[in-house]
Amino acid sequence: MNMMQAVQTVFSKYATFSGRARRAEFWWFVLFYMIVNLVLSIVDSFLFGTTTTTENGFSASTDTPYLSMVWWLATIIPYLAVSVRRLHDINRVGWWLFIGLIPLVGFIVLIVWFATGGDKGANRFGPDPIDGSDGDGGETYSDTSVPRV
Repeated sequence: MNMMQAVQTVFSKYATFSGRARRAEFWWFVLFYMIVNLVLSIVDSFLFGTTTTTENGFSASTDTPYLSMVWWLATIIPYLAVSVRRLHDINRVGWWLFIGLIPLVGFIVLIVWFATGGDKGANRFGPDPIDGSDGDGGETYSDTSVPRV
C-alpha cells in the first residue's frame, strides 16, 4: 500500500468506525495529513499572518489559520475513524483513543499501539486486512517485495 492508496482508502471509509486498518494505511495517512497541514500552515502565515511590535520592542506574530482550520474540520472524522480501525486491528476498542488525553503517557501509549502489528487472522472486529479477505483489495507482501531499510 502506498500513500495514495492509503489516502483513498481512508477517505472512501470517511466515517467508517468498524473494521480494521493496517499499519500502512494508518501511517501513510498520518504522513499525508502532516504534510498537508504543514503546507497549509505556511500558506496561512503568508496570507493571513501579521507581525506586531510592542512598545518594548518585542514582536509578536498574530495569524489566524483559516486554511488549517478548514483542513482540520474536513479531516477530523476520517482521522478518528482510521485511528479507531487501527486500534481494532490490535484487538482494542476505539474508546482507547481517550487515553491520549492523559498528558505525555497517553500519547506514548497510543504511538506504541499504532506501531504494533495487527492480530494475525480474524479478530472480534473483522478479518485480517493484510490477507485481503475484507474486500478492500489488500495485498500481501513477500520478503522480496518489501524494501530493506
